[in-house]
Amino acid sequence: MDTSKYPKVPNLTTTRTGPLEQLEQDLLNAQVGIESWLREQWQITPPPFYCSVDLRNAGFKLAPVDTNLFPAGFNNLNHDFMPMCIQAAESTIMQLCPSVKKIVIVPESHTRNMFYFENLSVLVEILTKAGFDVRIGSLIPDLSKEKSIDLPSGREIQLWPLQRYDDKVGTENFVADMVLINNDMASGVPDILLNLDQLVMPPTALGWSTRFKSSHFQYFANVAHEFSREFNLDPWTIAPLFEHCGEINFKTREGEDCLVRHATKLLKAIRMKYDEYNISHEPFLVLKSDAGTYGMAVMMIKDPEELRNLNRKQREKMTAGKGGQSVTRVIIQEGVHTFETWNDSVAEPVVYMIGRHVIGGFYRVHSARGVDENLNAPGMNFEPLAFAEVCNNPCGIGDERVNRFYSYGVIARLALVAAARESEAMVGK
Repeated sequence: MDTSKYPKVPNLTTTRTGPLEQLEQDLLNAQVGIESWLREQWQITPPPFYCSVDLRNAGFKLAPVDTNLFPAGFNNLNHDFMPMCIQAAESTIMQLCPSVKKIVIVPESHTRNMFYFENLSVLVEILTKAGFDVRIGSLIPDLSKEKSIDLPSGREIQLWPLQRYDDKVGTENFVADMVLINNDMASGVPDILLNLDQLVMPPTALGWSTRFKSSHFQYFANVAHEFSREFNLDPWTIAPLFEHCGEINFKTREGEDCLVRHATKLLKAIRMKYDEYNISHEPFLVLKSDAGTYGMAVMMIKDPEELRNLNRKQREKMTAGKGGQSVTRVIIQEGVHTFETWNDSVAEPVVYMIGRHVIGGFYRVHSARGVDENLNAPGMNFEPLAFAEVCNNPCGIGDERVNRFYSYGVIARLALVAAARESEAMVGK
């Protein structure tokens, strides 16, 4: 096979480990059935407009650890595959509402985050090249007129103040047919976005002020069990175990006993699976806010008693998420090792989708973190992944690199099925 047309990809240590090869082989052997099963799921519950899924690849387990319905990071995708992104956007919007011509993007209210602005510029490019008239309608409070921002890449974006026109929103002399939310609504839904008579994607009710990771991963657990029953897999190999408690206050230590009790139960269950599969690695848990992104309020533990002995700095870290929002709920999730590397640094794949289409992804890489640590932290960098004709069209079974990409696409789309069911339950079809 001529591999010169493929972009350089990381040297993944899991390429040579038995258990993951078996999982990849199982998925490849069932490819026709898997694609048919996924098509049936989309007919029952259409997917969200877009989504990104963080995966961890332990060799013996390949599972999602986070699902973001308002993804940033489009600038980290491989630009060579822009045509796939454009086609996916056009197809998805046509299915949602064929009459859409004008789109307003409602972004995060960052003022100096150039990486995020680069993300917006790529998102605008995708939608514009798909044939839509696009503007960015910002919620920045002191933005009173159009503002141009020059980006390090040489690109430029324009921000307009978001304006309300009766029961619709847009910008100056621009009333949108569709509102695309690229703001995770962690601080709640602004009044200007309430009670709109417009297509709003994703629905604002899916923001982190009302959505919980524990709910999503319960939906994913259900999907993983259905999928595994259909294709004769152990659902544990594709789904992280988890527990969650009620109200938590790390400063006053309210809910601490509940945390320790659930962490102990979860660690015991993980050790039983490790024994079943003869896994010698040390299991660990991930404690994180039940709502929110940006890798904030996250902690790894290996002994539940660590939760009783958190120092002041650790407690402060766990009390606030993005925008200073108080953390009052947490999810305790099975930690999944990542044995993938990029230039000897630990890496984890992040897969991006528009509608039901896998459009690419990247590796989150962190040279200062280990295989059992959070990579979504200051000091990380990104390396694009190429998914050209890979996630839905696997090549020969002997091509391990392609096999792995197909596996990524399958597991990410299972998370997308879970998100679709979650969305339907929260906001209806």
